[in-house]
Amino acid sequence: METIRLTMAQALVRFLDNQYVELDGLENKFVNSMFGVFGHGCVVGVGQALQQGGHQIRFLQGKNEQNMALAAMAFAKQRNRLEIIPCVSSIGPGAMNMVTAAGCATANRIPLLLLPGDTFACRQPDPVLQQAEFFTSFGRTVTDAFRGVCHYFDRIERPEQLMTAAIHAMRVLTDPADTGAVCLAMPQDVEGEAYDYPVSFLRRRVWHLERRAITAAQTDRAAAILREAKRPLVIAGGGVRYSFAHEALRGFCESTGIPFCETQAGKSVLPWDHPLNLGGVGVTGGQAANVIARDADVILAVGTRLTDFTTASKWLFREDAKVIGLNICPFDAVKMDAEPIICDAREGLNALTEALKGYRYQESAAAQAAIREWNGIVDGWYAARSDKGLCQTRALGIINEFMKKGDIAVGSAGSLPGDMQRLFRPTGRDCYHMEYGFSNMGYETNGALGVKLACPDREVYTFFGDGTYLMAHSELVTCVQEGLRVHFCLFDNSGWGCIENLQNNQGSDTFGTVFRFRNPETGELDGAPIPLDFAKNAEGYGLKTYTIRTEEELKAALADALTQDKPVLYDIKVLPGTMTPGYESWWRVGVAEVSEQPRVQKAYESLMEHVAVTRKF
Repeated sequence: METIRLTMAQALVRFLDNQYVELDGLENKFVNSMFGVFGHGCVVGVGQALQQGGHQIRFLQGKNEQNMALAAMAFAKQRNRLEIIPCVSSIGPGAMNMVTAAGCATANRIPLLLLPGDTFACRQPDPVLQQAEFFTSFGRTVTDAFRGVCHYFDRIERPEQLMTAAIHAMRVLTDPADTGAVCLAMPQDVEGEAYDYPVSFLRRRVWHLERRAITAAQTDRAAAILREAKRPLVIAGGGVRYSFAHEALRGFCESTGIPFCETQAGKSVLPWDHPLNLGGVGVTGGQAANVIARDADVILAVGTRLTDFTTASKWLFREDAKVIGLNICPFDAVKMDAEPIICDAREGLNALTEALKGYRYQESAAAQAAIREWNGIVDGWYAARSDKGLCQTRALGIINEFMKKGDIAVGSAGSLPGDMQRLFRPTGRDCYHMEYGFSNMGYETNGALGVKLACPDREVYTFFGDGTYLMAHSELVTCVQEGLRVHFCLFDNSGWGCIENLQNNQGSDTFGTVFRFRNPETGELDGAPIPLDFAKNAEGYGLKTYTIRTEEELKAALADALTQDKPVLYDIKVLPGTMTPGYESWWRVGVAEVSEQPRVQKAYESLMEHVAVTRKF
C-alpha cells in the first residue's frame, strides 16, 4: 500500500481539497475555501498545513468565530448545499463561539463543517490556557457542547482516526435527508502528529447525490388523496429549492390548477407574481395564503419542516385537513399526522403531475380573488407615509423596487422577516435568502458575506435592525478586506422593535426592549433614546456609509452605492412601530397564567381560546 507521511492537519487539508459532489451528472468541488480565526490549538496545526501549500484551498480570515461560521452557513445555503466553507478555530472560547452557528445550521438543515481546536489528547500539559476542567471526567472538554447541536460529532485523539472521522463527516455533509452541522474536534497535539496515510485516502473522491425516487405505491396514495380534495393547497418549502424542483413545482401547479404558498425558505422558488402564488404562509405570512390555508382540506407540504411559524402553531389548518408530507427526510414527512411521501421533491412532484393528468382543480376563484386583494394591500404598505418620519415598510419598498433582476435579499431576525415574507417581491429565482429556522440575530450582517462569496457577480442586499447590528457585525470588516460590495441595510428603530411588539401584544408594557438611558428619577431604562450613529461606526471600519431619514436620501444613496467599489451601509432611521401586523394568523407564546395586570389576564384567556382549536399533532 502506497503511503505518505503527513501530520493530521496536513492530511485533513489534503482530504478536504479532494472532495467533490455530483448531482444529475454535474460535478462540483465541495471545498474551495476555509474560514479561520487562528489561536493556540489551530495556528501551528491547521494553520501550518494551509500556509505550506500543496492544495487549492483559499484561506478566509474570519473576525469572530460565530460570525464566520454563520457566513459559511449562508454560503452553503446559497449554493444549495453543493459547496461548503469549513471553519477552523482555536480551543476554549474560540471553539465555543461556533456552537450557536452549529445550532443554526442544524435547525436549517444546512451543511456546516466545524473544526475547533481542543485540549491535549496526551493530557500532559493539562490544564492548558483556555481549558475548562470537569471534575467528573478528564476526557470531557468544552467541545462536547457541540454534541447537542451537530448531526455528527467526533474527537480525533490519534492521527489515524482522521480517516474514519473524515469519511463520516462527508457522509453527513452530503446527505440531503440528514445534513446539518458536523464537528471534528481536534486536540492540538494530534494536529501536529504524523502518520503514514494511505494515498488512497487522499484521492479525488466524488460523493453522488442520488435522487430518491417516489414509489408507485406512494404516488397512488398521494394522487388518490389529491383527487378527492375540494380545496387543495401546496406549501413550498426550502426542499423545493435544494432539490432544484422549481420547474417541477411550476408544472404540478399549472397542470392541476392547485395554488401554492411559500415558507420563508421556499420564497423565490417561483416568481412572486405567478398567478397561482398566494405568497407567504403562517405567522409572518400574508392574508391571501392564510385565508386559503385556513379553509384547505388537503395540504401538500413539499420540502418543508412545518415549523410553528408555517403552521401558525398548528392553529392555521383545520383539524380534519389531510396533510401529505412530501419530503426527503422521514422525520419531516410524518409531521402533522401526514401521509408520508419520502422522496426527492423534484421526482415526487413530477410523478404526481403525471399521475394527476386529467385532474383540474376547478374552484380557484377564491384563490385568485385573495391574490388580487393581497397585492393591493402590499402596494399600500409599500406606499405608507407619515409626517413623523420614514416608515419601515416604505423604506423596504423603495429598496425592493430599486433592486434589479438577480439581486439577492438576505434576512433572519426581528420584524423585517415578517415584513419581507409578507411584502417582499424577489427579483428572480433564488433571490430571497432568509434564515428563519433559528432566526439567528447576526446572521444577516455576517451571512451576507457568505452569500456574496457564493454569488460574487450579483448585488447582495441584507436587511436587519439596530439590535442585530449591535449583537454581531464583525464580518463587515472581512467584506472590506476582500473588496466585496455588499449592501448593509440597517433599519434603526431604537431597540428590539419586534420583541417590544410581541411584549405589548401579550399585555405587557414596554420593558427592556428599547435602547434608552437609565432614568435617574424612575431607576428604569425609560430615559431619553440613546443617539447611536451606526454610519459613523461602519465608516470607521472602511465602509461607504449613508445616514438616511427621508425617501429622497434613501433613493440617492441606493444609486450612489452602485458606483462604490467596497461594501456600503445605509443607516436608515425609521419610525418605531411601522412594521406590518399579522394577517389571519396566531403564534403561541408562554403568556403568564397568573398576573395582576388585566391586559395580561386577557392575553392568557386568548391563548387558551386558540389552544382549544389547534391541531393536537
